[in-house]
Amino acid sequence: TSAALTLLGGSVAALVVWKWLGKKMIQKKMEEARRTRDEGMKKMAKAVQQFREQVPSAQTDAILSLPLLELSGRLQEGSLSPRTVLYTYLEKALEVTQQTNCLRHFIPECEEQLQEIEQHKEKGLLYGIPVSIKDHIGHKGHLATCGLVQCLGTLVEEDSVLVKVLKKQGAIPFAMTNVPQSLFSYDCSNPIFGRTSNPWNSQKSPGGSSGGEGALIAGGGSILGIGSDVGGSIRLPSSFCGLCGLKPTAERLRWVLDLPFQPCPCALGPMARDVDSLALCMKALLCQEMFQLDPTVPPIPFNEEVYSSSTSLRVGFYDTDGYFPLPPCMRRAVKETRRALQAAGHQLVPFSPPRIPYVLTELFLKTFFADGGRSWLDVFTGDIVDPGLKPQVNSCKMPRLVKKLLALLLKPLVSPYVAMISTCRSVKEMWNHHHQIQVYRSQFISQWKELQLDVVLCPVLGPAFTRGYPGKLLTAITSTMLYNVLNFPAGVVPVSTVTEADEEELKLYKGCCDDPWDRALKQAVSGAVGLPVAVQCVALPWQEELCLRFMKEVETLSRDQ
Repeated sequence: TSAALTLLGGSVAALVVWKWLGKKMIQKKMEEARRTRDEGMKKMAKAVQQFREQVPSAQTDAILSLPLLELSGRLQEGSLSPRTVLYTYLEKALEVTQQTNCLRHFIPECEEQLQEIEQHKEKGLLYGIPVSIKDHIGHKGHLATCGLVQCLGTLVEEDSVLVKVLKKQGAIPFAMTNVPQSLFSYDCSNPIFGRTSNPWNSQKSPGGSSGGEGALIAGGGSILGIGSDVGGSIRLPSSFCGLCGLKPTAERLRWVLDLPFQPCPCALGPMARDVDSLALCMKALLCQEMFQLDPTVPPIPFNEEVYSSSTSLRVGFYDTDGYFPLPPCMRRAVKETRRALQAAGHQLVPFSPPRIPYVLTELFLKTFFADGGRSWLDVFTGDIVDPGLKPQVNSCKMPRLVKKLLALLLKPLVSPYVAMISTCRSVKEMWNHHHQIQVYRSQFISQWKELQLDVVLCPVLGPAFTRGYPGKLLTAITSTMLYNVLNFPAGVVPVSTVTEADEEELKLYKGCCDDPWDRALKQAVSGAVGLPVAVQCVALPWQEELCLRFMKEVETLSRDQ
């Protein structure tokens, strides 16, 4: 027995040492990644300083205040040089990241790209425009980390199609921005590069998963950014940070060639300070170069005629999806926008999206947790889980039987995490799940067509949550998630700010049934006076130009008000 006990004690000690060494290894990798990032920032600061010494007269504030279309015009005519614009934005980006921790990495190759475009006689549509890109969008020689330790060792060997097209159009990718760990969150924090905060209020989240982009652009450190969206990851940061953002039909801008088939595909799209910027970006990307580099992208150039049309629209609208009632200010924004559209001569028609609880649990969450979350859990192997993701990770680790018992005993209290038990237990079930998504899309389109709608106006989650709350409120994203399941183009436009009256009304907010989720939402959005308030604009698949045209109309009317 004593020999057995000694062996057992030795095994336990060995296991403890093994775990300790593993943690040490992870810490070392993370520290190395942070050191590389900090060295990059120092290089960036040094390059800016050298430029300032060479060109002390550069009018920084005047350049930063120019809208993208105006800036582009100045660069095209030559009254501003790409070098001056690049260094002005590099300087501002450094300032913004010191406040918000939004940058994951500086792209030193931006100086090579600058020289490259200065030699070209032909100027692309984005000539000289500095562009920021989200962490996982591949840039040659850089990491695509997704905030995960296991991704720290592999540098991207080739620019992604999107980066190649941006460069072809004369844009200068200059920075990669921070993301939440694994991208499956609408907060913005990971154990490697830390937490990104909202430039409007440091206690608030910038949203996610394109949260670094949201913070950088809202803080004035970038004029155009590229994000991605699989449940609201472009639209939520746009809402939280007061930006315009577009999630196109997923296949309109592809970003890698070898993505597996997904019933709710990931869409890439632009984020900026106004709708015209989004339109210019889409126009630049939807070019011959894109269609040649990626033959799976339909060769449909941007339709300028649709975007600049001024015919009146037939607009469906709703201010709640009947599942997760949004704070009073978000519903107010829809009502005010509806009245402004009506006064401008558009036809407004009540519209009600069908069966949202079913879409969330049976269609959306089942797409990601079809295997009970095992594939998702795999990405955390040999990693430290970010605190904001622990509730989801722990619920995925629960045995299926425990989840089922919790679902029965505590429904609806644990619905967000127990939703993750909606697994596909056979290939037949998986095919049936894909079929159910197609059936829902068909029904939704039929309802849209019956009402003869052009576009839909609806709410988006907001205002910005207090940091840490997105992890507690996974199911609050129904307003955006719906249009990922449908694969419709959807964009966000800021139209107002939170008022004292909104804050007072929030005190009376009971949500759906005054349960812990409703109370958590109330806490998440309180203390938001002065923060941006947005609405969501939606069109049918492949109608990005119509979606943008509607967003432009909403933007113009809100500015007039």
